[in-house]
Amino acid sequence: MARKILVVDDEVVLVEMIAYNLEQAGYQVITAGDGVSALEIARRETPELIILDIMLPGMDGLEICRQLRREGNTATVPIIMLTAKGDEIDKVVGLEVGADDYVTKPFGRRELLARVRALLRRTNNPTADENVQPVDNGYQEVRPVNRDILAGPLRIDLAGRRVILRGQTLELQPKQFDLLTYLVRNRGTVLTRDQLLHNVWGYDYAGDTRTVDVHVRWLREKLEEDPANPKLIQTVRGVGYVFRW
Repeated sequence: MARKILVVDDEVVLVEMIAYNLEQAGYQVITAGDGVSALEIARRETPELIILDIMLPGMDGLEICRQLRREGNTATVPIIMLTAKGDEIDKVVGLEVGADDYVTKPFGRRELLARVRALLRRTNNPTADENVQPVDNGYQEVRPVNRDILAGPLRIDLAGRRVILRGQTLELQPKQFDLLTYLVRNRGTVLTRDQLLHNVWGYDYAGDTRTVDVHVRWLREKLEEDPANPKLIQTVRGVGYVFRW
């Protein structure tokens, strides 16, 4: 079956253009033109990905994103925010409230399709890089075991895209899961923000390194006993981040 995508924007011509290109690429498309109906459709239809404009009548995209992230059946649905050119604050806030990616208007067909495919590929092919082996650097061994990665109090279930912390399953969004998995695979190695951006979001990703900082903060809030003094994901000032255990 074709994968279902919800497109939300109050610009009718833009919605028609996006829907046409997605359908030509083999996706099933449903649409909404305002915030209230978008929220209702997302809850009812449970799309596999949402393309969501920030500026909407009735309820803005940021509030929609916040509400979807609080609900069980939509908490981990990938969301691509559409932002106006130059509105850097919208991009950062969008990531803060739970968006996985953003595209700046105006954008090209290929750019949007690339972002859609990248997010859906990670959702559909969670074990694509499971053969990557960490370098032995003196820290506790992290190894694939029956498609799991074990690291201290963490168990990462690659096949099910689940993270279990001390016996409790964490609710992670797709990019949070990808980022944590990459950090754990490279435990003990200091990774720059650019490295993380390129290897987790993709080499053609047009975002900036604040995207990494926002996602790291989310992970710390879910993983760390004291997020203000993290033990697992540590900051290396002026360089980037390192996972230690």
